[in-house]
Amino acid sequence: MNVIIPMAGIGKRMRPHSLSVPKPLMKIAGKSIVQRLIEELVKSIDVKINNIGFVIGDFGKDVEKDLISIAKNINSAGRIYYQKEALGTAHAVYCANELLKDEVIVAFADTLFKADFSINKESEAIIWIYEVKDPHNYGVVKGNEQNIVTDFIEKPKEKISNKAIVGIYYFRNGELLKNEIKSIIRDKVLIGGEYQITTVLENMKNKGLEFNINAVDEWLDCGNKDSFLSTSSRMLDFLSKDELLGKNVVIRNSKIIDPCYLGENVRISNSIIGPHVSIDQNTEIAKCIISDSIIYNNSVVKGIVTSKSIIGSNVEYIRNDEELNIGDFCNYKPVK
Repeated sequence: MNVIIPMAGIGKRMRPHSLSVPKPLMKIAGKSIVQRLIEELVKSIDVKINNIGFVIGDFGKDVEKDLISIAKNINSAGRIYYQKEALGTAHAVYCANELLKDEVIVAFADTLFKADFSINKESEAIIWIYEVKDPHNYGVVKGNEQNIVTDFIEKPKEKISNKAIVGIYYFRNGELLKNEIKSIIRDKVLIGGEYQITTVLENMKNKGLEFNINAVDEWLDCGNKDSFLSTSSRMLDFLSKDELLGKNVVIRNSKIIDPCYLGENVRISNSIIGPHVSIDQNTEIAKCIISDSIIYNNSVVKGIVTSKSIIGSNVEYIRNDEELNIGDFCNYKPVK
């Protein structure tokens, strides 16, 4: 089986963090989104993944090496493909068209999931969904009693279906997907100036391809700061104690409220950390109260009280309010 992971988007909603690191390479509890996505796929499907095609923008050679290494860690060959123009989701998949043969999974690197995939090899194609309360901001599907897709609807104005497409697809014959994408590109079938994967899926359905509907147990969004923090918190709930604690962590006169991820060589003193805090490697925390936050590697953070925050790599953030001499009837409020 081959896996294609389109991830060329620039991640505008995750700025400023995605300015220096592509969003799929941003870490949750010490591992990037794309690494966790791949590891979940490996756990969920009982099939050897031969090749993983990463469709990226101009992310640089270091990122490419990281991606190749992620594939190598699961005994797969990592292959790099480039989407040089933002021409849509179908175009992104087609950039890795040499992998569109035999069995193929397409997984967009925007979200994480928890599921038992249990691929039925008799299925021509499978689309994974998650039932949401408000479907208006999602692409959704309708299905019949046999759980076969009858309609694809993009961001329905009325509550036609609550089965939101999570962005993971299986095709028993990747050549069919390849030929359909090639067809819409040849005929310039554009929506909003882009070639959309939903157009391709609808065309394939109309030509007789049956899409089985499978549900994921949990869908974890990484689209913006708030959802990213929420996903990080949820991921910490899933991890074992061994996964949450790195080597050479030093904790002095501090309280850690589980679950928290503490990376290698993290140093914490005189602080209360947690719950749901992720601190990446080689970072120092002192005289802080921090909850529901992420602090990346090689940073120094001292003297803050914060929640629902993301602090990047190589940051020095120090406040020195240890000694105060404030008279009567004064107000002290930090500037927001």
